[in-house]
Amino acid sequence: MNRIGLIAAVAGLGFAVWVVWQQDWAEVSALLAGAGASLFLVAFAHVLPMAVNAQAWAMLIPGAKRPSLPGMTLQVWIRESINGLLPVGRIGGEVVCFRLLRRWGVRGPAAAGSMMADLALSMISQMLFSLLGLALLSAGGAVVGWLTILLGTLAGLLLAGATIMAMRANWLSRAIDVLNGLAKDRLAGLAAGTRRLDTYMRRLWRRPRAAVLCTVWQFAAWVVGAVEIWVAGWALGLPISWADALMIEALIQALSSAAFLVPGALGIQEAGFVGLAVLAGLPPAAGAALGLARRFRDVVVFLPGLAAWAWMERSGK
Repeated sequence: MNRIGLIAAVAGLGFAVWVVWQQDWAEVSALLAGAGASLFLVAFAHVLPMAVNAQAWAMLIPGAKRPSLPGMTLQVWIRESINGLLPVGRIGGEVVCFRLLRRWGVRGPAAAGSMMADLALSMISQMLFSLLGLALLSAGGAVVGWLTILLGTLAGLLLAGATIMAMRANWLSRAIDVLNGLAKDRLAGLAAGTRRLDTYMRRLWRRPRAAVLCTVWQFAAWVVGAVEIWVAGWALGLPISWADALMIEALIQALSSAAFLVPGALGIQEAGFVGLAVLAGLPPAAGAALGLARRFRDVVVFLPGLAAWAWMERSGK
C-alpha cells in the first residue's frame, strides 16, 4: 500500500501542478495575495467540522472511559492528518487512533468497534451530503444525470448496508476461530479478542439511537465543513453564496473519497475545484485559488497534526 500510495502521490502532485499551471497564474496569484493572512482563518475554520466529527464518533463509545470532546477532537485531528498527508489509503489514521484510545484506557472492542461503525455510517452521511450537493447543482441550472444519481445512491446504500451486515455477522471471529483451529490453538488470544469485538458490534447495532445520532452529527460535520469554502470565498474576494459553498464542498469531498488511494487527493481535488468553480459561475482561476487555499489548510492544520502524533508516540501519551 505504501508503494502504491507513493506512486499515486507523485502522479497526483504532477497532475495538480499541471492543473494549476493551465490557469491564469497572474490572476491566481493576485487572488491569493489579496487574501494574505486571511488564509489562516480559512485553515483554522476546519477545527469546527473536526469537533463535530469528534462528537459523532463519541456517540459510539459507551461508558465512563469515553474521552472528553477535546480528547476526541485531538483523535480526529491526528486521524485526518495521517489519512490526508501520508500514503496509507485513508486507513492508517484509524490504526493510530486505535493505539491512542487503548493507551487512554478505552477497551479494545470499543476502540476498534467504534471506528469500524463510524466508518460505515460515514458512507451513509457522505452519500446524503453528496446528494444535497447534486441537488444544489441542479437547482443552479446544471444538467444532472438522475439515472447516474440513482445508481450512485443505490451503490452507496448497498456498500454501507453490506458493511454493516458484515459487522453484525460475526464473520471476523468465525474466520479467526477457523485459523486458530488450524494453528492448534496458538491464536487463542487473538480469537478471544475478535469474539469480544464481535460482541461489542452486535450490542452497538442493537442501540439504533447511538447509530442515528452518530449519522446526524456526521452529516452536520459535512455541512459545517462548507464554512471553509465560504470563508475562503470571502478571503479571496469571490462572490460565493452559502448554497454554492455547500455544493462545492459536497462534491469535492465525494471526489476526494473516490480518490482514496491518492494521498490528499492530489490533482483530483485541484481539478475538481476548477470544474466546480466554473459550474458556480466563477472563472477557472478562482477555482485554482480555492484549491490552493485548501492545500494551505493541509500545511497549517495537518502538518502540525503529524507532529502532535509523533510527540505522543515518543512521550507514550
